[in-house]
Amino acid sequence: MEKITISSNENIKSEIFIENGLINSVEDFFEDRKYFLITNTTLNKLYPKIVKKFDKKRVIVIKDGEKYKNIKTYNYIINKLLKEKIERRDCIVALGGGVVGDLAGFCASSVLRGVKLIQIPTTLLAMCDSSIGGKTGFNSNYGKNLIGSFYLADKVIIDTDFLNTLNEYEYKCGLGEIVKYALIEKSCKNEINYNLLDVLSKYQTQDVKKEINYIVKACAHLKSRVVELDRLEGNLRKVLNFGHTYAHAIETLSDYKKFSHGEAVAYGIKCASKLSFNLGIIDRDYYDRIIYLLNKFQLIQKEVKYKKEDIIKIMKQDKKVENQKINLLVPTAPAVVGLFDNIDLPSIEASLL
Repeated sequence: MEKITISSNENIKSEIFIENGLINSVEDFFEDRKYFLITNTTLNKLYPKIVKKFDKKRVIVIKDGEKYKNIKTYNYIINKLLKEKIERRDCIVALGGGVVGDLAGFCASSVLRGVKLIQIPTTLLAMCDSSIGGKTGFNSNYGKNLIGSFYLADKVIIDTDFLNTLNEYEYKCGLGEIVKYALIEKSCKNEINYNLLDVLSKYQTQDVKKEINYIVKACAHLKSRVVELDRLEGNLRKVLNFGHTYAHAIETLSDYKKFSHGEAVAYGIKCASKLSFNLGIIDRDYYDRIIYLLNKFQLIQKEVKYKKEDIIKIMKQDKKVENQKINLLVPTAPAVVGLFDNIDLPSIEASLL
């Protein structure tokens, strides 16, 4: 079993466990306390054996989909927790993808001013990214994840057997984030070089599935290293947002219905890469290599038809904006990205597809 430990400067620790079949012995991770399960309608039907491990009264099932990641669902969960008399020594368990994990994490951080949290990610995207690092929250009418907190899970239990039930669409959603890690790897200050860019360059989607344990572990190590060095996103952790400023804008404009998060991130990567090439930061060869990756995995198949001024307007409301300037991460070299706050609006508009 692979074990990764995030130890922050504030003496906050998060343990990540990665192994096939882990979920079959999930009780081994439990202690003498009450556990509240938060999951969605789809997973509640898919994994009844897991759900039955919890007291019925402490199982909270929410609707499936990004559009339900809102204050209404948060309020529903909180009231359920309080009704069942959750206490500070109790623990919330999130069984699901990014929506369940983000909402459950924010509930854990806010109910009674904080209870323990275990993340059990069930999607490729959640395993590689969202379940790790403690970003929690929900969406508002003004943008994605504008309400939230930094709250590390005490444990993250990653069982890649969950991926056997994913359809091709969900798999590609995760691949969007994996490509992101390949393009930022050298900026993550990790001590191990996983060469994700080379790995993804030589494999097709089916081959990637055969190497998925290696890829999940690589992404988990990369993100953990960044979070350990910069838990509250003071500087280094911003590299994890590569492609996301563009992505969150089109997700918001589509009301979280037309594009999956992975698709939106792939779109953001393409825009940021085009911006970098247009500004002369990266050369044609590297730009073409990035586009080849996105096309090979068919990560961008839907046309973005929103007006450029509407996309820019949402980008200006992004939580990473400082002094009313849009901070953008763009590729600067293979597997390296840089943060720029001085890119003019015409250049940003020209990068939109």
